[in-house]
Amino acid sequence: MTSRAEQRPANAQEQYTVTGKDLPLSCPMPDMALWNSHPRVYLPIEATGFAKCPYCGAEYTLQR
Repeated sequence: MTSRAEQRPANAQEQYTVTGKDLPLSCPMPDMALWNSHPRVYLPIEATGFAKCPYCGAEYTLQR
């Protein structure tokens, strides 16, 4: 687990590129701080290679 000091800020970008090691995909991602973000939601990205968070609108693209 990543310590709070090492966590990336949540919802700091509008677009993210993720890889297979990031699956299953959630927003915010596990290395992002939760204290100032929306609840964690898991996003289905495997089939299409694209997902959009229903809370913050962040767009995720799966790099194959």
